[in-house]
Amino acid sequence: MTLLIRIIKSGWMDFKRNSGLSVAAIFIMVLAISMATSLFLFRESSQVLTKNIEEKLDMYVYFNDELSSDEILAIQKELSGVSGIKDVVYISKDEALQKFVLKHRDDQSIMESLRELGKNPLLSSINIQAWEASQYAAISNFLINSDFSSLISKIDYQQKKPAIERLASISSGINNAGIIANIILALAAILVAFNTVRLAIYNSKEEIETMRLVGASNNFIRGPFLVQGVIVGFLSAVIALLIFGVGLLFLNSGLKLLLSGFNLFGYFISNLPVIFLTQLAFGIGLGVISSHLAIRKYLRA
Repeated sequence: MTLLIRIIKSGWMDFKRNSGLSVAAIFIMVLAISMATSLFLFRESSQVLTKNIEEKLDMYVYFNDELSSDEILAIQKELSGVSGIKDVVYISKDEALQKFVLKHRDDQSIMESLRELGKNPLLSSINIQAWEASQYAAISNFLINSDFSSLISKIDYQQKKPAIERLASISSGINNAGIIANIILALAAILVAFNTVRLAIYNSKEEIETMRLVGASNNFIRGPFLVQGVIVGFLSAVIALLIFGVGLLFLNSGLKLLLSGFNLFGYFISNLPVIFLTQLAFGIGLGVISSHLAIRKYLRA
């Protein structure tokens, strides 16, 4: 126990004595922890963005004019059980006409043409929303090959296919680009953090040699540097947590607009214990591992 206390005390004194390098190590470690935290928060944000994009996608199935509402409702019930379909909404001819009139009420030429027809030219339809953008093609194929395909007048999937594929590509791109960018930045920060710790230990190489000459064990020599790694990791995690907390608080209103109402600050607060423990584990782990690897070369016989 006495030895452990001496090692901890020695590590703390060395941390304070090399304050310049300690501050530099903390700064770099904060960057590394911030990248890891950003990856965690980006995952949730990208899922919200992807969901918002996919909610804008849909597909309409128009039915022959002679079909009754009961027949279409029976088809709606069957479609609600099809894999990949999230929501199925029946829109009658009258509802479709009401929406059409509301949308074009200021266009006199369209309204005049509608009055001249003297009847409702629109068809009853079903609006389909899939769970994922990639599922629309399979749903369209199911409809084409279904028992009631002869009752279908039109499926607008082919017209919407380019837009659906483009939005699906954007959705996938948001996820992939963000994850790759954060991983690259995190790895870069980790390498810089390791080199900063190695530089700090390099400055103490004469002290290490002296301790070896007087017969100090490897564990006694290594211990203070590992303690410094723990201190750097702990302080870096606390600073990173404060930076994210304050930053998200001030940026919350803008982020809500960007993320269509998603409260990223609220998500951060509700997951604060998990986020801080992750930051702590990452910071202390990186600090200890960097110190262990950096000092190993000076302990070789």
